[in-house]
Amino acid sequence: MFKGLFKKTDYAQLLKDGAVIIDVRNPGEFQSGCIPGSENIPLPKITGKMKQIKSLGVPVICVCASGMRSGSAKAQLKAAGVDAYNGGAWTKMIPYVE
Repeated sequence: MFKGLFKKTDYAQLLKDGAVIIDVRNPGEFQSGCIPGSENIPLPKITGKMKQIKSLGVPVICVCASGMRSGSAKAQLKAAGVDAYNGGAWTKMIPYVE
């Protein structure tokens, strides 16, 4: 009954397949440390950038400091039809891009 309910996301495969990482922290946080190649779109600006994000046509992995803001961004993106994932804290995603 619960098989597959807690399926682990394969971030390495998503990135290999062309996924992009969007860091939804504020610019100051982003400048103090970030994942190389990630794009900074603060959470309050996600809605305004939705058309641009959708036009990428690839999965989006959202990250932030703890996973709270990235979870909110993921929900907004999913609601708009984007294949989005919550990568959680940006520091936990570093091993997948090195």
